[in-house]
Amino acid sequence: MTEGRAVLVTGATGGIGTATVRLLESRGFTVYAGARGPAEFEPGVRVLPLDVADPESVAAAAKRVAGEVDGLWAVINNAGVIVQGPLELVPADEWRRQLEVNTLGPASVIREFLPLLRAGGSAGRSAGRIVNVSAATGRVAMPLLGALSASKAGLEALSNALRLELAAWKIPVVVIEPGTTETEIFARAGAAADASLQRADRERVELYQAHLAAYEKAMSRFKPGPVEKVAEVIVRAVEARRPHRRYAVAEARTLGAILPKLPAGLRDRILTTAVGLNGIKP
Repeated sequence: MTEGRAVLVTGATGGIGTATVRLLESRGFTVYAGARGPAEFEPGVRVLPLDVADPESVAAAAKRVAGEVDGLWAVINNAGVIVQGPLELVPADEWRRQLEVNTLGPASVIREFLPLLRAGGSAGRSAGRIVNVSAATGRVAMPLLGALSASKAGLEALSNALRLELAAWKIPVVVIEPGTTETEIFARAGAAADASLQRADRERVELYQAHLAAYEKAMSRFKPGPVEKVAEVIVRAVEARRPHRRYAVAEARTLGAILPKLPAGLRDRILTTAVGLNGIKP
């Protein structure tokens, strides 16, 4: 059995996931890189076939890890997808994909890997910790990102409930809010949204043309930050003796911390202005 601190990173082939895997490996952790498909990392990284939306895949991954290490120091739920577009036009299969990956997936991973977290990173160590990569949209619902907001709000609630339920075993539950980051996830989301719009009723799509154009223009103004910055925050949460309940990066510090405290009317005006929807009429 491995005596070093072992960690699991889901969604390891994405920008944040890859950066996190490499940083953890450089810090001496035994890293399990959960990936749906082929993945290449440094020789010390253990690539783990893992589709968080498939309970059988999650169970098989947990069984393999349990056969190789005594316990886990951390489970990092990083796998995620983004579904964009007006909620009226989001098809049912995209809704399911959004929730299965972003909300039900982490719940499944946590359920299967909790015995390893209770055992801790190695003999004599305290129990491990859970790190859930959420988003500011989990606390502030964004127009045209309603499906994402719903899935991350679910992850927020999951994290808060778990923190209380697992307190008896002293298993910290940490939430990371990355902010806008240089990853391919938005490009993939845009392609998926375009495909969904092609399937939607043309008359309904026409109703939202001004919304879609304004949203695209607003998103182009955001300056995404490097994935390495988010990875550093995740690793800080993994290494901390007493990790914070929440770590926010870049603009997420403002979106998640300040906007929820504002009066609803003022918050709505700020959000509609931010994405260019103010003044749009039928």
